[in-house]
Amino acid sequence: MTVLPFVTSADVLTAIEPVRTHLDGGGLLAHPTETVYGLGSRAVAEDLERLAALKGRPEGKPFLLLVCGRRMAVDVGLSFSPAADALAERFWPGPLTLVLTGGEGRLPDALRGPEGGIAVRWTSHAGTAALIEQLGEPLTSTSANRPGGPTAPGVPALLEAFAPHVERGDLLVLDGGVLGNKPPSTLVDCTTAQPKLIREGAIPRAELRAAVGRFAP
Repeated sequence: MTVLPFVTSADVLTAIEPVRTHLDGGGLLAHPTETVYGLGSRAVAEDLERLAALKGRPEGKPFLLLVCGRRMAVDVGLSFSPAADALAERFWPGPLTLVLTGGEGRLPDALRGPEGGIAVRWTSHAGTAALIEQLGEPLTSTSANRPGGPTAPGVPALLEAFAPHVERGDLLVLDGGVLGNKPPSTLVDCTTAQPKLIREGAIPRAELRAAVGRFAP
């Protein structure tokens, strides 16, 4: 069973090379975020297939892309509309997920939702952001739970749900401690000129509007 501590800055530094090796071999990752624990992989089609099978995710439901900065999102071909630009400027890094256009030929189609965009977030979890920065590429992410089940607030619940995968070494767990009962990220579709609020989460609609006015959904 492979569980690595991921609380202090020293823990994060120690974890980088084992994580890199694990991901390069097609392995999957359980990691903390600023909201809940996530399950992730490299942003390649084969790894996303393994991630979907591990979670038991319904076919056609896309995953999230985690980045450590706007430049990383742009580097994989994603485009910021004026609304997305204003929202990212105000709320990134943080619990705001934006659905952006672009990424054709650089990101797998399994990341693309029914509206044609890709959901992306600059995570404000310091350890996970540092890890992504050191890896030099985004990570995919989905909440660490079985479909319809509660999200894992900490590693014990995560191990209970995915123990066989951890024991086989398919899933490497980064233990960032208990995250608490936090709402999911707010999700905004920015694939059209007028942004649309898909899910009101950690950042309420009123706060979006107060911050960016006409660029908010």
